[in-house]
Amino acid sequence: MIAQELPNPDESLSGAHSSESQPTDKPEEACGVFGVYAPEEEVAKLTYFGLYALQHRGQESAGITTFEEDKVHLYKDMGLVSQVFKESILNEMPGTLAVGHTRYSTTGSSRRANAQPAVIETRLGSLALAHNGNLVNTPELRQELEKRGGNFNTTTDSEMIAVAIAQEVDRGKEWLEAAISAFQLCSGAYSLVIGTPVGLMGARDPNGIRPLVIGTIGEDPVRYVLSSETCGLDIIGADYLRDVEPGELVWITEKGLASFHWSPKPERKLCIFEMIYFARPDSIMHDETLYTYRSRLGQQLARESYVEADLVMGVPDSGVPAAIGFSQVSGIPYGEGLIKNRYVGRTFIQPTQHMRESGIRMKLNPLKDVLAGKRVIIVDDSIVRGTTSRKIVKALREAGAKEVHMRISSPPVTHPCFYGIDTDTQDQLIAATKSVEEIAQQLGVDSLAYLSWKGMLEVTGEDPNSFCSACFTGDYPIPIPENVKRSKLILEKIKA
Repeated sequence: MIAQELPNPDESLSGAHSSESQPTDKPEEACGVFGVYAPEEEVAKLTYFGLYALQHRGQESAGITTFEEDKVHLYKDMGLVSQVFKESILNEMPGTLAVGHTRYSTTGSSRRANAQPAVIETRLGSLALAHNGNLVNTPELRQELEKRGGNFNTTTDSEMIAVAIAQEVDRGKEWLEAAISAFQLCSGAYSLVIGTPVGLMGARDPNGIRPLVIGTIGEDPVRYVLSSETCGLDIIGADYLRDVEPGELVWITEKGLASFHWSPKPERKLCIFEMIYFARPDSIMHDETLYTYRSRLGQQLARESYVEADLVMGVPDSGVPAAIGFSQVSGIPYGEGLIKNRYVGRTFIQPTQHMRESGIRMKLNPLKDVLAGKRVIIVDDSIVRGTTSRKIVKALREAGAKEVHMRISSPPVTHPCFYGIDTDTQDQLIAATKSVEEIAQQLGVDSLAYLSWKGMLEVTGEDPNSFCSACFTGDYPIPIPENVKRSKLILEKIKA
């Protein structure tokens, strides 16, 4: 069975988003993954809409693979989901199951060859793999796979996982045994959706650092969906069943869903930033929407760092739930002081010097009559470099704000992530090199306060040990090899 990649009807799109763009002042999520097993349904279209709902998790490339008996249809390209796929393309991708991916590059550069799903040929037919996360043992793994005769077409760790599974299949193992054997070679974060000619797999690493949920469509027969978040289920009318557990592999075939707990010592360490910022606020984790959790973060922030003011506002959109929570506890009225242009995507036209000096007006514009003469509390979910925050503060003051107090609904980000979030090296993280007072001075605010680490974890209502919060503490749950550590932990290297 040879995977057939559909030709691109609009070559002008190919590579359209591969140019370097201005860095944001937020950590960038790695990817969104989606899979569906639904014979007699239009699986490509279901996957398209699932990826559309997961677009916030990656905006560089998108791809879908469908399995139709002995045929495999693959289409992927650079760009947003709505730019990459047209209805005419999806109509040429029949099948009983599909795997989809939307990507932000962490391991492997931003180019079309690195777009997913990764498709590999095996003795049992094609394998299509979509990966969210990041391995930390890629040099050793690649060396081992090359020793075994592995060939690589990309620079991604995701292809390495696919090659590892394919090698185990070609050694004589069936799909499930091959996948579990391959997982034993991998260290790091991985939530996977894997398509085969006979069924669909979903799997998470033993720490479950990145999310993956299971949904169902219909009742007789039940059809199954895998998605990075529940918002991917909602858009296609699927019902949330449960999460894939850390160290679990689910196997979905015509017989239904089977579960295999392949890791002897799973220990849940969900990335706390998924809850603070990455996942959509309407996605459900721990039986509630993340909007509710983020509101509680703001409530706790108000208890910890109240200041007298006339108006509480959030940085759209991610700071809004916490700002509303802050307002509820503080009693200070909530209002909108910044309007976001929701149609601004990436642009490769350089702004004029005057536009650069005036800051971020392309994306956020202040409401002068709301802000004039007011003491303002502005709430955001995090500060990474501080560049955007400084521009926002400047814009608020130019709009007439009398005082600007910044409140952050997470602790200071002092360490880089190695598990699937694209963060800077440590010396680029403003809180790693400056005190809170120094950051406040650099941002130009009258006061600055972060939420405490304890408060952030307490309001989850869950066991605080069940989260990865290494970006705030430097306590990495999966050991990081020294050569990988050195690439980002600049300050530790200098101290050493």
